[in-house]
Amino acid sequence: MENILNSLGSINFWNENLKIDLGFYRLRYNKSVIDSMGNKLIKVIIGQRRAGKSYLVRQLIHHLIFDKEIKKENVFYLNKEMYEFDDIRTANDLAKLINAYESEYKPSGKVYIFIDEVQNIDDWEKVIVSLAQHTVKEYEVFITGSNSKLLSGELATLLSGRYITTEVFPFSYKEFLENSNLENNKANFIDYISTSGLPELLNLNSNDTKTNYFQSLKNTILLKDIMYRYKIRDYVLLEDLFLFVIHNVGSMISIPSIIKYFKNKNRKADYSTISQYLQYMQDAFIIHEAPRYFFKTKELLSGEKKYYVNDLGFRNYLYPSLVSDIGAVLENIVFIHLRSAAYNIKIGYGRNYEIDFIAERNGEQHYVQVSYVMANSATVDREFGAFDKVKDNLPKYVVTMDDILIKNDNGIIHKHIWDYIYDLS
Repeated sequence: MENILNSLGSINFWNENLKIDLGFYRLRYNKSVIDSMGNKLIKVIIGQRRAGKSYLVRQLIHHLIFDKEIKKENVFYLNKEMYEFDDIRTANDLAKLINAYESEYKPSGKVYIFIDEVQNIDDWEKVIVSLAQHTVKEYEVFITGSNSKLLSGELATLLSGRYITTEVFPFSYKEFLENSNLENNKANFIDYISTSGLPELLNLNSNDTKTNYFQSLKNTILLKDIMYRYKIRDYVLLEDLFLFVIHNVGSMISIPSIIKYFKNKNRKADYSTISQYLQYMQDAFIIHEAPRYFFKTKELLSGEKKYYVNDLGFRNYLYPSLVSDIGAVLENIVFIHLRSAAYNIKIGYGRNYEIDFIAERNGEQHYVQVSYVMANSATVDREFGAFDKVKDNLPKYVVTMDDILIKNDNGIIHKHIWDYIYDLS
């Protein structure tokens, strides 16, 4: 335990001479967590691997110590992704480590506990719940995880809502610009959609290095976060399904259509397996689904859905031959920016027409059509005309990469796509 305590000193702020990389300041996420501080609620930070959760944790710790003037010894940080802490495998190990920390550093008053990738500790919830509900000592607990089921089932019941969740996404377009001191314009938007929003990737220079980075990330997520976690047997099917989703971003697909696709390739795939694998990938935050909403009956439809990838780097660096489908790329970018801005998103569906996105947040709603360019009158009629049958006065946007915007007499707003997603941030 002494060796582990020494290792903790290499990542905590107890050592005044230690220089800790805080990364790019994520204003939105810092504000979300900081606004929720000062109570016994467990702060849960979730999101895809490498999206920046660890940077956010270090920024929050820095805020506590240097802005709120919390004593350094009152903040405990454990990163379970680091090899040095591989021996902390169970709830009992974690409890012993926290006790050893308190014995060594003797914090007085409230103690702030930060545990990164907590799902890598068996039965971690026993310790977390005990700390959060302690009646003698005062703790405020922050945990991160790379699986959306982190607080599901028994734990969610046990906590009964005594937690608050923040989901971290890769860099938005606005963050990408601010990190590199760039202006909001078409050229920089093209650069953004041609790379990735993962913070670490911006420090990598060559495409080969970036490709290796994404290959390693994909393998870690599919193997560690899905295959090993759920004890699935067919890794090749899982990987091929991930490729299928990326290849069909923005297209209506159903589980039967996926089964048919694999059957045509002489591959076995049943409904239950495909359904589970799709859910596992969503739980690991690498893909998202958007259901169809039927305007006439005002209900969600089962069957076909659209899927989007959480970060375009998977597509750009692992499957570069797909990047030429610019329409799918743009649709994916808009979807992810809406999701990261806390919108609930549906695909609007009616007889002989479709609205790309119905975006709703805090009781407010707007519609979005995404297109590459208004190449001809037929494209203009299709994109603007899709709103003709939507009989309400809610805001309606057509977002494209056109240099010149089209004025519309029906109140539909034609906007540069880079301006639309910039404003969402």
